[in-house]
Order: sequence, then structure tokens, then C-alpha cells
Amino acid sequence: MPSAVPSAVPSTTPTGAQATSKQAQPGSPIRHTEFDDWNFALGAIKFKADKVGGWTYSSCTAVDGQGVLARNKCQRAVQLAYSAYNGHLKAVQILMAFPSDRAAKTTADRLSKLSSDAVKWRQDKALTNYVYGKILSGASKKYVVVTIVTADKSARSMAKNFHAYLQTDQTSYFLMRDQTITS
Repeated sequence: MPSAVPSAVPSTTPTGAQATSKQAQPGSPIRHTEFDDWNFALGAIKFKADKVGGWTYSSCTAVDGQGVLARNKCQRAVQLAYSAYNGHLKAVQILMAFPSDRAAKTTADRLSKLSSDAVKWRQDKALTNYVYGKILSGASKKYVVVTIVTADKSARSMAKNFHAYLQTDQTSYFLMRDQTITS
């Protein structure tokens, strides 16, 4: 017959162990250290890219090419650089934080109608000779994600899907970033 008394009492004292996730604390400023190499898998779809650089800016001045970010009160920016397929595909992402969902959406809509120099990005982290070179942008809550991908001839066939999944995955990250879980 099983005992009604538990054999061990759970400890109420914290162990001091640190979480292994790089997920940011809700409401904390974005930092490039939140993001590592990109490893994506969804069923048979798999992508991998090495993070080759990261920059955290305390404002958006460094990435504001035409004043759109300042006009919409961009607060902070992060820039990430990735390399995939042995350097045959390069990606640069600019992640920006805004004071509200509406400011982010307004900015993303405006950026989609402007030339590529509306946002300044690390062009030294892109390929100089490429057959695929495109920019995607979109808002996710109070964040804007801009993803630039360049690929040479050998990575051209993977570039479009890689680009779409990287943009979508990063945008999805921000859907959950500032969530607080309560019991």
C-alpha cells in the first residue's frame, strides 16, 4: 500500500543556478548578445548560419539613414551579421526597439516604401559580388526587423527561402520576448 506521506520534502531554497537561456528579461533593452548562431529546423526545413558579428547601439542614430527612425522615436538598435554555406551567403539584420507597437508598424510600413539607404547597415558584412541581394522588413510588437541577404551563384538557390525564414524567425522571437509568465 502506498504511503500518503511524501518521502522527500521539496526545498524552498533557491539553488543559485543560472538559467541557460539567452532570452532577455521582459522589458530589458535589446542587446546583440541575446542572439547566437542561427539554427532553424521545422520538419524537413533546416537552416544554419554562424553569427560573425554583433553590435549594440544605445540609440538608433548609427543605423538611421534618412531620419525615419528618429521621426518615429526609435529608441535602440542592434545589428547582427551571419555567414552561411561556407561564406557564400551573408546576412545582416538590424533590430530596432520603439516606444509602441504603432510606432514600430508605422516605421516598418515607411521603410518598405523607401530606398535601401533608409537604414544604414554593415555593408562590409555582405558579399561585394552577389547574384541575390534583397532586403525584407517588418514589425513585431514594438520592434522592427530588417534583414539583408546577399548570396553568390553557388548559394542562390537557397537564398530566397533562407532570407524568408530568417526574417520570419527573428520577427517571431519578438512576439514572445517581453512576455511575463505568471502563475
